[in-house]
Amino acid sequence: MSVDSNERQRHLPAGRKAQLAAYVAETGQVTVGELAERFGVSIDTVRRDLDQLAAEGSLVRTYGGAVSLSTVSRTDRAVDQRLTVQEQEKEKIAALAAALVQDGSTIMINGGTTILALARNLGQHRDLTVATNNLLVPGALPPTSVRDIYVFGGAVRALTLATVGPVSFRGNTGAELDISCDLALIGVGAVSADAGYTTSNLAEAAMMQEMISRAARVAILADSSKFGRRLFAQVSELGAADYLITDAAPPPDLRDALASNGVELLTPGQS
Repeated sequence: MSVDSNERQRHLPAGRKAQLAAYVAETGQVTVGELAERFGVSIDTVRRDLDQLAAEGSLVRTYGGAVSLSTVSRTDRAVDQRLTVQEQEKEKIAALAAALVQDGSTIMINGGTTILALARNLGQHRDLTVATNNLLVPGALPPTSVRDIYVFGGAVRALTLATVGPVSFRGNTGAELDISCDLALIGVGAVSADAGYTTSNLAEAAMMQEMISRAARVAILADSSKFGRRLFAQVSELGAADYLITDAAPPPDLRDALASNGVELLTPGQS
């Protein structure tokens, strides 16, 4: 009885890895469990294969899976375009936000280009633990500033290259681990006196809410072009934050609402 050559090849390490890489390239994003079932191997084997393929530059490893290089390339172009919008304002906000981060602390940060600017501004910090759903952050963080980087798993939004899913990690036994942070730094799409902090994506809003709930302190990052607007999904009321970091003073109604909710306003040039 002959054995199909393709079936035999997929169970050999080199052949399996080649087919796995091709499948990721075709699919765009995959999970470890999906690959283990498709290729008939263990979870640990898939993890080793993905780690090796990532080291060879064949794909991008994520927590719980991988994404294709073409997905990263498309998203990089989209992110590059957004980085040029309010670029100077984002850099000012990032510098102010970085000043809130203490050496040796644990921070949670979400997706977005303002947060990406923050990551690049952490070069003077040391011994940080960073948890994020932003797949561009690990490459943007100065290596000398971090002790550990953790990326939350979930589906990958191709537009932003950020994951959407639970703000959690599981141990080797599969049990969910209890996690918290000293400071959550959250970029939002809009800020208004009546709606609070909002964003355009429902799943991202839920993820931001959970990051906020796990933080001892919360800083919201938003440039002044986002004032007085309301987007689809509310992240939280104004009072859920300790700080609003922005590039210019907000309009009077928003400024008064922030003050009445105990939110400290941080802008460049404050004495």
